[in-house]
Amino acid sequence: MADDGENVTTTYDYSSYYDYGDYTYSPCSNADLKDFDKVFLPTIYSLVFVLGIIGNGLVVCVLVKHRRQTNLTDICLLNLAVSDLVFVLTLPFYTHLSLVGQWPFGDFMCRFVSGSHSTGFFSSIFFMVVMTLDRYVVIMHAHKVARYRTLRAGVALTVLVWMVSLFISLPAVLFTKVTNESDALNCRYAPENNDWMLYSIITTNLLGLVIPLLVMIVCYSRIIPVLVNMRSAKKHRVVKLILSIVIAFFVFWAPYNICLFLQSLKLDAILRDCEANLMLSITVTETIAYTHCCLNPIIYAFVGQKFMRRVVHMLRKWVPGVLLPSPRDLSYSSSRKSSVMSRSSDATSNFIM
Repeated sequence: MADDGENVTTTYDYSSYYDYGDYTYSPCSNADLKDFDKVFLPTIYSLVFVLGIIGNGLVVCVLVKHRRQTNLTDICLLNLAVSDLVFVLTLPFYTHLSLVGQWPFGDFMCRFVSGSHSTGFFSSIFFMVVMTLDRYVVIMHAHKVARYRTLRAGVALTVLVWMVSLFISLPAVLFTKVTNESDALNCRYAPENNDWMLYSIITTNLLGLVIPLLVMIVCYSRIIPVLVNMRSAKKHRVVKLILSIVIAFFVFWAPYNICLFLQSLKLDAILRDCEANLMLSITVTETIAYTHCCLNPIIYAFVGQKFMRRVVHMLRKWVPGVLLPSPRDLSYSSSRKSSVMSRSSDATSNFIM
């Protein structure tokens, strides 16, 4: 706090970012890190917010409009988009915090935004896992599971995923609070002991990366050989989509989780050398990971010809005169090849909608 006559300037203290339980380290250049955060975080958060709202909003609108034709895959896509929307809607609050340096929204909104942020994060990843498992059983056990893939099963699965996500996110609601730091109000995760901090790191790493990635690798490694042997005109496109899903998930989320893991180890050698480097890495990799929610609509929905036809048809109604391809043009090539496709191509519809 600096008092110069009548002008009072409030300076936010970022020192709490470098306190981990009984270990306290000083960054090499705290000022540089603060300046970087004020520019980098609002820029990326704003970009992710706009793209996430547009992409996931389109997915929700299309699926709601065609809700009478809904199947289990559509239910998972809808909830994946809703999860990403819940996640990105919290970003403006954190953008304001980065720019202004304090939290003016009160304790309730502090807890609510933190809980929504965590719930959106976990539910998004869990729905990706559900879609992976659904595709696996359809490809590998199509005849056995067909009668179980009902609308009722989809609703029950949706409720279960959201309940699990909310339960895992409860500590974020309970232990996130408004604190007064250097005469500025801050909203931060401040558990009573280090065990809850460890819980946050473990759940983020295991449930947010390791287990989902293992499920994807195991399922898709068994699906790909089956698809390659199918007499389907779409099989090569499906294989590329599978590889894109796994690679994108790993590239966007692995660096962030690795940085969190290094932070949890409290490696004295790294932290003593310059902890600001580690905090800077966490900031950069975290924002990169957040952009994955903008890719979900592209990877899971917009690559499908059927879904793209629905999007184009809806946009041509909403924005008359806009230059968009005709829905018939998008379906021409696939319909021309339909006579040479075998029954096995039905399985690929779970990938190419």
